[in-house]
Amino acid sequence: MPETVTRAAATAPQRSRRPVQVYAVAAVSALGGLLFGYDTGIISGALLYLRQDLHLSSQQQEIVVGVILVGAMIGALVSGRLAGRHGRRRIVFWVAIVFAAGALGAAAAPDTGTLVAARLVLGLAVGGASNMVPVYIAEVAPPAIRGRLMVLFQLMVAIGQLIAYLCGWLLAGSGGWRVMFGLAVVPAAVLAFGMTRLPESPRWLVEQGRPDAAGAVLRRLRPPEADIAAEIAGIREVSVSAPRQDSRALLQPWLRPALVVALGVAAFSQLTGINAIVYYAPTILSDAGFGESVALVTGIGIGAMLVVAGITGAIAVDAIGRRRTMLWFLPLSGLAMAVLGLAFLMHDSSAQHWIVIVALFAYILCNGIGMQSVVWLIAPEILPLGVRGPATSLATVTVWGFDLLIAATALTAIDLVGRSGTFFLYAALNAVCVVFVLLKVPETRNRPLEDIERALRAPGSLRRNLAEPR
Repeated sequence: MPETVTRAAATAPQRSRRPVQVYAVAAVSALGGLLFGYDTGIISGALLYLRQDLHLSSQQQEIVVGVILVGAMIGALVSGRLAGRHGRRRIVFWVAIVFAAGALGAAAAPDTGTLVAARLVLGLAVGGASNMVPVYIAEVAPPAIRGRLMVLFQLMVAIGQLIAYLCGWLLAGSGGWRVMFGLAVVPAAVLAFGMTRLPESPRWLVEQGRPDAAGAVLRRLRPPEADIAAEIAGIREVSVSAPRQDSRALLQPWLRPALVVALGVAAFSQLTGINAIVYYAPTILSDAGFGESVALVTGIGIGAMLVVAGITGAIAVDAIGRRRTMLWFLPLSGLAMAVLGLAFLMHDSSAQHWIVIVALFAYILCNGIGMQSVVWLIAPEILPLGVRGPATSLATVTVWGFDLLIAATALTAIDLVGRSGTFFLYAALNAVCVVFVLLKVPETRNRPLEDIERALRAPGSLRRNLAEPR
């Protein structure tokens, strides 16, 4: 009964004005995604000049780039635990404050040590945003539009990266990197202010024994005709049977299928090679004989393709489903990566340059739709309420851990096996990911979170349980 009512509420006539508030919740909180994208992307342009101003060695440059990923891993772990105790909204608010502090610290850094410390603080905020914003959106959104609202987070990440590339180009020159870092304060302040106006997650409120407060929130986020009492009853039914939010609860056997899916998708989101391209495409192209201007424009093009992929992915995950989106676009992602590897075996020529650039953009587009649009969506959906905080933290740490692995090994791999060998390896990992999705990843489109949890607790395969008609 609760699922039926929830679906009805989610598909209410467009004349109702209440659901518009759900979009406001998603839009304001997804600013965390814009900050995430901006602060991870801005270093590519800033590094060209701060290494001169601060006289950084190669090792110090690697530390400045990589420390934000270390901070992101810590932030993801800490934010999940804090959210279980203090609520999702409050943690997203403090993430915005930490973003602002880190941005100001980086902009004013007088030396390398201060810059590294500021980047570590930014990493804490990036990890917290990547962990808690998708959870917050998942817990307030109706099932029918939950996918597109959560993918808005990934779209905002892509927009943030594109803005970072453009700022790197516009603010090129000595000292410009300070303005690049400092600009992040503006969206951080908007996010902090916006979160003071938004409600707490109704699911967290029910878990805390506050059903009346949860009902008041849902009345703001659902059409007038929605049966709020039935939705609260459905949330409470699952909440009562949920384990405590601690790491020991993650060891329970019935949770294993959800953890395998969440952690597997998190790992493959990086192993399929996306950030090897995002971080190092200009370097790779420059070293391969492309002009510096071509490399710079290609970087902006990559940001633009990420935005296109974010928009397309936001439509696809609800129109055709999460699983089908992955199965349609990941094979194309692997094919584009293989073509990229083959192109670097060709003789240097104008035709070879065009093939490299087209394959590069095709890969970014297909991987962005097939994997990046799903990675921040699947874990908050599939992980049950009682362990959603720590379990989603674990999935987010997995993303950042494998991101750090790729960042630390991509150029080394090129030195060892060449550009073609490295891209063939990423193409093979795309193929392995397709097999993983076929065997393990269920379809969660249009499913209430409580429905997904019941399927997880039921006997048999999670993928088959969710494939059965309701």
